[in-house]
Amino acid sequence: MVMHFRFCRLIEKCSNLCTNYAKRSTGDNFLRFYVALPRLTPQEVTDILQTNEFNKEVNSTNIVKHYESNQLASNNPIEDTRSEAKCLLTGGILFGVFDGHGGGACAQVVSKRLFQYISACLLPQDLLKQYMESVDTRNELELIETYEDNVEFVTEIRDLYRSSFLAFTKELSETKSGSEFLVEDAIEKAFLRLDSDLSNEALSEMNRRDSARTLSVAMSGAVAVVAHIKGQHLHVAGVGDCQAILGVLSEDDTWTAKALAVEHNTDNQSEVVRILSEHPTNEKMTVIKMERLLGQLAPLRALGDFRYKWSKEFLETKVVPFLGENSIPPNYHTPPYLTAKPEIQYHRLRPCDKFLILGSDGLWDLMSPLQAVKLVGEHMRGKVTLTPLKLSRKNMKLSEINKKLLQRKEGLKMKPLDSNAATHLLRNALGGTEFGIDHGKLSQYLTLPSEVVRVFRDDITITIVYLDSNFISQSL
Repeated sequence: MVMHFRFCRLIEKCSNLCTNYAKRSTGDNFLRFYVALPRLTPQEVTDILQTNEFNKEVNSTNIVKHYESNQLASNNPIEDTRSEAKCLLTGGILFGVFDGHGGGACAQVVSKRLFQYISACLLPQDLLKQYMESVDTRNELELIETYEDNVEFVTEIRDLYRSSFLAFTKELSETKSGSEFLVEDAIEKAFLRLDSDLSNEALSEMNRRDSARTLSVAMSGAVAVVAHIKGQHLHVAGVGDCQAILGVLSEDDTWTAKALAVEHNTDNQSEVVRILSEHPTNEKMTVIKMERLLGQLAPLRALGDFRYKWSKEFLETKVVPFLGENSIPPNYHTPPYLTAKPEIQYHRLRPCDKFLILGSDGLWDLMSPLQAVKLVGEHMRGKVTLTPLKLSRKNMKLSEINKKLLQRKEGLKMKPLDSNAATHLLRNALGGTEFGIDHGKLSQYLTLPSEVVRVFRDDITITIVYLDSNFISQSL
C-alpha cells in the first residue's frame, strides 16, 4: 500500500520524464529505468551507508549494555534527528527518534529539549527543590548527560528555552502531588508541557524582529518515539508514526518482534474514531480526507504543527501576514485538530528481551518489524566473527569454550559487512532481496536525483539498544 502510494506520487512528479514507461512499471522497475545514474562501487556504497553511524558503550551498571545508531537522509537537510541521555539524578536512560515534517526545525528543538522536561518530571519533590536551589549558583546541578549532542542554540533562543524550562521546574517543585507517582504520567506531562511552551514561545516572540525562529519551530512539526529504561522497567512513549520494536529470543531459538509504540495514522482505526468524536458530525467528511488530517497531515498526533491547534482567528490575524493564506488548512472550523499527548506502553524486561529498535517511518516503509528483528539477531551472531575470539572469564570449562567455538562457526555463515547493526539494517532495507543484497539496487537508491528520491524513500533514523540478559536475570 505504501509503495503503491509512493509510486503514484512518482508518476505525478516525473511524468515529464517518462510518462508512458511509468504508467506500466512497478517501483523497482522504475528504479531500473534510471540507466544514466552513476554506478557506485561496493566501497562507495559502504562509505555512504557508514557516514552517520554511531556506537556507544554505556558505562554504568545498567541493563543497557550499549547502543548503535545511523541515519540516511532523503530530504536536504535531513528532517529526522535522534537523542540519547542519562538521567543523572534518577539513573534512567532515555533514547529517542524524532521525525520532522514541514522542515526540521521542530524535530531539532524537541530532540534537544524533551529529555530535560522528562528528567524534571521524574524527579521526586525533594530533588526538584534541591535542583531549583542550585540554579544560577556555582554548583548548579545537571539533570541529564547527553551522549552525543552537536547542536547549539543561539544565545537568545537558548535563554528563552531555559526560562521556559525553569518556570516549569519551579511549578513542579511547588506542586504537591496528592496521588501515586506514575512514570507514565510524568512522561505525558513532559510532552504536553514542552508542546505548550513551543506555542507560548512563538506567541510571545510574535512581534519581535527575530520571531521567525520560534514561528518556524511552531509551524513545523515532529513525531517522536522515546524509550525510558531504568532497571527492568521499560516505558515507551510515542506520538505519530515512529516505532519501537523489541527483539525477543524464544527458548527454541527463534526471533519474535514485539511492538511497543502505537502508530497514530489512518491505519489505526481507534485513532480515527477518537479524532472524529472530537468534532461535529458535519465535519465527518473533512476532518480526515485522503488518509490525512484535514487532507494534509499524515500523522494524527505530533508536537508543534500549531497550524492545526491555534484558533482560526489567531492564524488569520497573526500568522497569515507572515506565511500567507496557505498557513490555514482547508475546512478549519473547530480546532484543535491535533494533540501532542503520547500513548505510553510499559514492559517489564525479561532475559529473553535482547534489544530494542527505535526507527522513524522511513525504515518501516521498507521492511517489517519482524524482518528488522531477524536481521539484528543474525547480525548479533555474525558480528562475533569480526573480532578475535576472547574468553569471557578465566578458568572456563572446555565444554563452555567448545560452545563458543560452535557459535563462532555458525556466525561465520552470516558474517556481516557492517559492524554497526543500524548500518546493517540500512543496507538490507535499501538493497535486500530474497536472494541477498542486490548491489545494483543499493547503488540506484543512493544515487537517485534529489527531485525524486523523496518519492522512493524517506529520511531513515535507527537506534538499536542492546540489553544485558545476565543483568536482567540477576534482577528477577
